Amino acid sequence: MPRPLAKGMSKDLITMDDLSDDDIVGLLDDAARLVPVAHGDVHLPLLEGKLLGNMFFEPSTRTRMSFETAMKRLGGNVINLGALASSSVSKGETLYDTMRMVDGYCDLAVLRHPRQGAAQYAADACTIPIVNAGDGAGHHPTQTLLDLFTIREELGKLEGLTVGLLGDLRYGRTVHSLAAALARYDATMHFIAPKSLAMPRRVTAELPDGWSAHTTLDEILPELDLLYVTRIQKERFPDPEDYARVAGAYTISAETLRDAKPVLRILHPLPRVNEIATDVDDTGHAAYFRQAFNGVPVRMALLEMLLGSD
Repeated sequence: MPRPLAKGMSKDLITMDDLSDDDIVGLLDDAARLVPVAHGDVHLPLLEGKLLGNMFFEPSTRTRMSFETAMKRLGGNVINLGALASSSVSKGETLYDTMRMVDGYCDLAVLRHPRQGAAQYAADACTIPIVNAGDGAGHHPTQTLLDLFTIREELGKLEGLTVGLLGDLRYGRTVHSLAAALARYDATMHFIAPKSLAMPRRVTAELPDGWSAHTTLDEILPELDLLYVTRIQKERFPDPEDYARVAGAYTISAETLRDAKPVLRILHPLPRVNEIATDVDDTGHAAYFRQAFNGVPVRMALLEMLLGSD
């Protein structure tokens, strides 16, 4: 059975710093045991009577739906903020007031918001646990957890891997959280991006030695155990002309991977646009659709840990 909240652990999950190494291992182990429940093969109503608030101020498919699936597979229920145009946000209600209201309705809230720092702001306003499902260009810790779970499932370990992170590393919150997490496992990291989208210094300053920056993939592809590809995010660019200069900078195809190790696995937080060609889907390297499913058992394990058992 999944474990309750570890003693001393934050009741919220805002960044990966809220989890110890033992917390991470425990969550990944619990997620592995919950896979049959995530598939619907086993009924395990651990969170019956609990209510999750999905507070998404930005569009989402996988994160929102996987949290909803996770909660319902565990016997709980979900309420959703819904379209912003039909909520009091359209009338000018502040995030503080919205979250204080939700604090009285739910046992836990999952928040996605375009403003960096919004999740911590909400956690400070609420008594219920808050889970950060993406705060602008900040962090996305539950994506990192499912990424780590996928890496362990696909490659059999987390320790000592050689990893390439490619695409939008400046605005891509998934890679910010993942780089910090991989550093815990002594990964050798290669950051591949246009210079204008390089990994921010605030992220690299927290990393130990063992990373390098590149503008092309070819030179380091044969070394990689894992390639994590991200979409160049038009919605994050304040200037459309800046986006136009880097749009389509990288496209991975089956031909691109001709010199890759047979064991190489490719992950992507999705949605993809044109950065991974569909012919990659049929190679042994593609793991991104399995990665998307893995959000369900991982978020099930997290919900049970944060809500605990009465």
